[in-house]
Amino acid sequence: MHNKKINSRLSRKRRIRARVTGTAQRPRLTVHRSLTQIRAQIVDDASGKTLAFASSKEAKAKHTVDGAKAVGTLLASKAKAAGVSSVVFDRNAYKFHGRVKALADGAREGGLQF
Repeated sequence: MHNKKINSRLSRKRRIRARVTGTAQRPRLTVHRSLTQIRAQIVDDASGKTLAFASSKEAKAKHTVDGAKAVGTLLASKAKAAGVSSVVFDRNAYKFHGRVKALADGAREGGLQF
């Protein structure tokens, strides 16, 4: 059963990534959520480079909704420093609720547009 769960998640991820790509003008904000951390990075898929990165460990935030919001705000400030103002959101096969939604809300409050 564990294998089916992983395969289903990877299938959802492939389906989403077929539609969502980042460009130099509008890079991709991708999210990785685990049981203990949440990480997000802004990637320019055309050049294959990471423009900004933030994690709950770096933000010294707990793995809660409030912690995810803090990570989103931190990522937005790093993105502004890198000259990024508009992104494409990639939820990475996770449902858009809870910590993933809080990270997105924090990034929007920090000034990113998506």
